[in-house]
Amino acid sequence: MNNLPKKLLIAASGTGGHLFPAIAVAEQLPEYQIEWLGVPDRLEQELVPRQYPLHQISVGGFQGKLSLKSSVQYFRIFAGLITAIFQVRKLLHQGNFVGLFTTGGYIAAPAILAAKSLGMPVVLHESNAIPGKVTRWCSRFCDTVALGFGAAAKYLPVGKTTIVGTPVRATFRSPQPLTLPISTPMPGDVTLIVVVGGSQGAIAVNKLIRQCAPAWVAAGAWLVHLTGDTDSDTGSFSHPHYLQLPFFDDMAALFQRADLAISRAGSGSLTELAVTGTPAILIPYPYAAEDHQSFNAKIFAENGAALLFRQADLTPTFLEAQVLDLIQNPDKLQVMKKAMQALAIDDSAERLAVILEQLIANNHQG
Repeated sequence: MNNLPKKLLIAASGTGGHLFPAIAVAEQLPEYQIEWLGVPDRLEQELVPRQYPLHQISVGGFQGKLSLKSSVQYFRIFAGLITAIFQVRKLLHQGNFVGLFTTGGYIAAPAILAAKSLGMPVVLHESNAIPGKVTRWCSRFCDTVALGFGAAAKYLPVGKTTIVGTPVRATFRSPQPLTLPISTPMPGDVTLIVVVGGSQGAIAVNKLIRQCAPAWVAAGAWLVHLTGDTDSDTGSFSHPHYLQLPFFDDMAALFQRADLAISRAGSGSLTELAVTGTPAILIPYPYAAEDHQSFNAKIFAENGAALLFRQADLTPTFLEAQVLDLIQNPDKLQVMKKAMQALAIDDSAERLAVILEQLIANNHQG
């Protein structure tokens, strides 16, 4: 019996911000047999089965305020939650799992409650500066709530939290060669601006960038613009030093080479920028739940690692001038780079792995 592998269930679903940190932690647990809990038609269907067995449940989220009009929908969501709890409980019990790790989101609720009902150790990681609803609701049932930002602690039960940063994939922590799909190699000494709108792209930001790009390339910069795959204006601006792609797989190499990033402020992207020491202009997604991207970005701006601008306040003229000022004054970028590096917690995945291992060991001893 003692020779059987220790089995850990990871519940992480939806976006790269939930999945990549969980994968980074899983990679630090070679002695465990990892299995995954996800939902249909989300990013985990593409990423997880390459490495780990994937189990699926259906679970929805509560949005907006309860009203008579929405009460039927809420009842269905609640009924689905109860069903999902029993499904996960059965999986955990029959699979002889020894613990649960989750990165929050809707899937975390049934997973945490099922594991708690079985007396299993539960670790929840919250990457944002303002915790999501599920984290706030379910944190009391967790053994540890690991935080990406210390600012989140004030929203959560006293004594439950520990600051570990947010895990990133191993490639971000070691030098990576950058290979771009261009016929003429990019010189090593040119200023590179990288524009990234998150996993869904950012059409409003894309429009701003295309209006500013002529001035930036005229100043000698190169641009790599990741537009997402829903931007109908792709191709409306072209220049030999302007490369637009829907996505780019090797973000570690791209951020490591970049002199400046223009980005949304999801916790995953911010962590990657910090680890690679990439100065940034942050434009939080204005419709993010509870405006959490603005809270994330504010921390980086207050520490001098980034400039923070709200999308509604930006004009092409203003953004163009801000970027020109930075690329024409490398000393400013260098100060931001050092501030960005100071915010990085490089061993976040290792810290979380140790927390999980200790909790599981203590649970077995008890």
